[in-house]
Amino acid sequence: MRLLICGLLATLASLGVTQVVVTPTEIDDLLANPHMGWQTFHRFANEDPALEGLPSTSAYFRLYWREVEPTEGQIDFARFDDLLAKAHAAGQKLAFRIMCVGTDREAIHVPEWLRGKGCPGFEFQYDGAGPTRWVPDMNHRLFQEAHFRLIRELGQRYDGHPDLDIVDIGSVGLWGEWHMSGTGVEVPTWETRKAIIDAWCDAFPKTPKVMLIGDAEGMAYAASRSCGWRADCLGDMGGFSKTWSHMNDFYLQQLEKTGTQESWRVGPVAYESCWDMNKWAEEGWDIAYIFGYALNCHPSYVNNKSARIPEGTRPEIERFLRRVGYRLVLRRLEHPESVVAGSKLQLSMQWENVGCAPPYWDYLLAARLGADGPAVVSDISVKGWLPGGKDLSLAVEVPQETAAGEQELSLAVVDPNTHEPAVRLAIAGRGEDGWYPLSRVNVTR
Repeated sequence: MRLLICGLLATLASLGVTQVVVTPTEIDDLLANPHMGWQTFHRFANEDPALEGLPSTSAYFRLYWREVEPTEGQIDFARFDDLLAKAHAAGQKLAFRIMCVGTDREAIHVPEWLRGKGCPGFEFQYDGAGPTRWVPDMNHRLFQEAHFRLIRELGQRYDGHPDLDIVDIGSVGLWGEWHMSGTGVEVPTWETRKAIIDAWCDAFPKTPKVMLIGDAEGMAYAASRSCGWRADCLGDMGGFSKTWSHMNDFYLQQLEKTGTQESWRVGPVAYESCWDMNKWAEEGWDIAYIFGYALNCHPSYVNNKSARIPEGTRPEIERFLRRVGYRLVLRRLEHPESVVAGSKLQLSMQWENVGCAPPYWDYLLAARLGADGPAVVSDISVKGWLPGGKDLSLAVEVPQETAAGEQELSLAVVDPNTHEPAVRLAIAGRGEDGWYPLSRVNVTR
């Protein structure tokens, strides 16, 4: 690509065409960009005082199956529609997980009608104490027929929804965490766990998906289907044991064991704080170290359970959020000084993703001549732009009816459905309409 651009510029120079070079100014603002950043937990950005001004474009919710389908075959779509609408109103997108067993006061977390149909299951007491709870036998046909139907119908209605963020593949284990620790109940067979992963992947092919890091076989398989992973104990430096911690003894080891060190290239990484950051501060754990560790795994999300951040940690959080996910900088724009109406304006660009992960959704590069001119939306998607530099060229159709004279040249990264600006760039000069007026071009006839 670089050779192609250099050749084009040399040809233009030989024809005596004057080139304009623009080098935008990089900014360090916190950017509210879709599908990344600081997640709210069971609440939305416009009702979460714990944000304290931090941008949040993702709202994460966990729901039990019994809440979603209390009557067989009657999924509570209205509940999902309401969550999606509230996320949209708050400038966010919805991330969710469906769970089948937990440890709250309810004895059963799947719908009662499933057990009434004769689906077998297992009773347990968590850590050998408290109330007796029931979990279905997920290897059984009755569970799979009903649960896979639920997943299919959710996917048919919501896959690719403009207000959907990511799907957290739950279903299995306590709280959807793919383990049954402290219950004496075995997790389903590998064949069943694989079938559940397939069900979610088949139902939501357009939507990025994550899966908790704990199930090694499942995680490796999910990664083979382009899923990312989720870790729900970021920051644990020894809160459960003096000789073992998630940070020192599990996360990196699990990535190596499953061969998923590079899975972030195609699927997002999401973190949830262990307890919340106040526990980190109480224990005296090094927040800068924790965030540095996290960034080395290329995350796109971090969830602090909508807890208030500890005093004095704001600078570290802001440094962290400037690296989480993607952060696109236009380093250089070059174009001819003038163009004839009805022809094409050739743009050459140098971009850099200074974040730690790529975008996982299709947003398209667009250009516009004139403050009120039509957007020329290209087929260049930012999806998959890995950290680092990228050289691009774009030919912009200049409509025949474009007025002669000097016209403003603007760029934007737009939603492919609405063609409205969707991604904020880490450069100065963003207009109120989301476009970046970067240069001017003389249009002739």
